[in-house]
Amino acid sequence: MHCPFCRNTDTKVLDSRVSEDGGSIRRRRVCAECEQRFTTLELMQLTVVKRSGATEAFSRDKAIAGVRKACKGRPLTEDDLECLGQQVEDALRSSGQAEFPSHEIGMAILAPLRELDEVAYLRFAAVYKQFETAEDFEIEIAALRANRAEQLHELVGELDTPQPANTG
Repeated sequence: MHCPFCRNTDTKVLDSRVSEDGGSIRRRRVCAECEQRFTTLELMQLTVVKRSGATEAFSRDKAIAGVRKACKGRPLTEDDLECLGQQVEDALRSSGQAEFPSHEIGMAILAPLRELDEVAYLRFAAVYKQFETAEDFEIEIAALRANRAEQLHELVGELDTPQPANTG
């Protein structure tokens, strides 16, 4: 680690702390030459294994670019896509793995995209699940409807649950 002040390569770690989510390590360092103190943040590098076997660093922007095509003409903002990208990256990091086949990245996008926009989800799913017939779309639409019905059932159940009386 180079000192950001004098570029010396001899630095000493004074303190290390794991972040709350466990996805990064914060280190307090001191330079042996100029004695300046500084902080570094270490993140686990996510790696994507391409179909060819080549590897590259995970890029949230690249994942969002693929989703953007499926969202063309849909009422979604760039903020919506940024949030989706963050959700996907968080899910990948929380898995504890560092390396993912490219197909798994696409599959990790599906759940948050389904919650964001069903039409964009179907477009994206058609590519990543390799739909070949209209029946593939019908099966996926039936699954969307079942998921929506389940969410509605859970919501109604929450509304019907008696709330504790306020005795305050």
